[in-house]
Amino acid sequence: MMTDIEIAQSCQMQPITAIAEKTGILADELELYGKYKAKIAPSAMERLQDKPDGKLVLVTAINPTPAGEGKTTTTVGLGQAMARIGKNAVIALREPSLGPVFGIKGGAAGGGWAQVVPMEDINLHFTGDMHAITAANNLLCAMIDNHLQQGNALGIDPRRIIFTRVMDMNDRALRNITIGLGGKINGVPREDHFMITVASEIMAILCLASDLEDLKKRFGDILVAYTYQNTPVYARDLKAEGAMTALMKDAIKPNLVQTLEGTPCLMHGGPFANIAHGCNSVQATKLALKLGDIAITEAGFGADLGAEKFLDIKCRKAGLKPSCVVLVATVRALKYNGGVAKADLNQENVEAVKKGICNLDAHIENIGKYGLPVVVAINAFPTDTEAEMEFVREHCAQMGVRVALSEVFAKGGEGGIALAEEVLAVLDEDKAAFAPIYPDEMSLTQKIETIAKTIYGADGVSILPAAAKELKNIMDMGYGNLPVCMAKTQYSLSDDEKKLGRPTDFTITVRTARLAAGAGFVVCETGAIMTMPGLPKVPAAEKIDIDNSGKIEGLF
Repeated sequence: MMTDIEIAQSCQMQPITAIAEKTGILADELELYGKYKAKIAPSAMERLQDKPDGKLVLVTAINPTPAGEGKTTTTVGLGQAMARIGKNAVIALREPSLGPVFGIKGGAAGGGWAQVVPMEDINLHFTGDMHAITAANNLLCAMIDNHLQQGNALGIDPRRIIFTRVMDMNDRALRNITIGLGGKINGVPREDHFMITVASEIMAILCLASDLEDLKKRFGDILVAYTYQNTPVYARDLKAEGAMTALMKDAIKPNLVQTLEGTPCLMHGGPFANIAHGCNSVQATKLALKLGDIAITEAGFGADLGAEKFLDIKCRKAGLKPSCVVLVATVRALKYNGGVAKADLNQENVEAVKKGICNLDAHIENIGKYGLPVVVAINAFPTDTEAEMEFVREHCAQMGVRVALSEVFAKGGEGGIALAEEVLAVLDEDKAAFAPIYPDEMSLTQKIETIAKTIYGADGVSILPAAAKELKNIMDMGYGNLPVCMAKTQYSLSDDEKKLGRPTDFTITVRTARLAAGAGFVVCETGAIMTMPGLPKVPAAEKIDIDNSGKIEGLF
């Protein structure tokens, strides 16, 4: 079997101008980044704004395991399958972060014969959006520290600066740092921190902003610090929003690429779902709904994170209404949730599947709480046995949900036709009655408890004193109507990654809370979540190389 990069490099890509033309994008709406990548100008959405929207399909998954679930692969393969059976489908995905690419998780362009290309460009610098976000974020940080150095007219308390620097790389050494050392000329000494770029509020704002004007307003609304008198200081007080927006003038435009089979894909924005809100940009999703009769998008990690945030944050803010949810699972992952070690997942073990399928049940039930129909996609692996598969099929039938075997990794669009047909059947039934699980007027504490109890299955929530104090402060500032973005481990429904399956008798511990006023939500960190990951003992970077002709090797 060829590696992902070998498959991608064997593909004959179409010029991106051809992809744009068949998608309905005009030549003067396309800004080329070479032969196979382009950005789409805002004029495209302006031209299409009165066109009826297509149907929105969300792809999510059970809790991820070391075995891998293939959510992006399924999303890409489903789009390819729709095209094969004559449907006008457009895919909308997130952009990869360099941190996982060089770390342990890998890229985010799909896999096997269900990939978005050019995968090397997409997984590395792409069109520079990540760098623009990093630059805009760190410009604001530089302006904060310069303000301190130049007399601190606003009276900012250096101990209460809450906006931190970012870097699009896994680097644990930067989590906690001291800056401004070396004498007066080098600034005011203080403690600072780094997060990974995809956790930045700038990223969240990019993904939720409706246009350039909205982007600038949201940048101005970023809460950066408090004064000695406990008065909030916003980015607009530092007059930073104009320059930040100028850095983002191109990054705000959705990117157009293609799958291995020439299906159009809009790839834009890339917040992680475990530490951020986990969805691609509102602009890309809305454009996909105008360009396609079916728009297929994904939300990061398991449905307890990405799907919850897609439905409670993104859909709420953007007025989106999904028609169907595809829930990706693997037999291997079900066995892992049933207690089987990673090394033994290739062995048939129907009893472990029976034990671990409770994780799938939890996510099926949770999606139903939003009034949405579910199609379970079983992402096929060569080691799956018929007995294991048959149990999953029978179980899904008992749950009252449609199920299909997805073989897109090995067969591309052809291997996703069965899944596509099940999705189309659900869309034809048109039974979606979407609604978020909590109202705006509910208190922040009640919203946290609702997510913890309704989605995670927790008995309750323990909010530590520092977090409780900040939540009260946020409420007192008038931001209590905002949704909550929970930062939680992706590996478990609980905040303890070791609790697999469907944990019971647990409490969610909220350690910190911070206002992301520009993005329009409140971030609550639970458990031992890290906003700046570290590299593993053997990082993927060790295997990546490039030859003298410029051909990249070892990229998955």
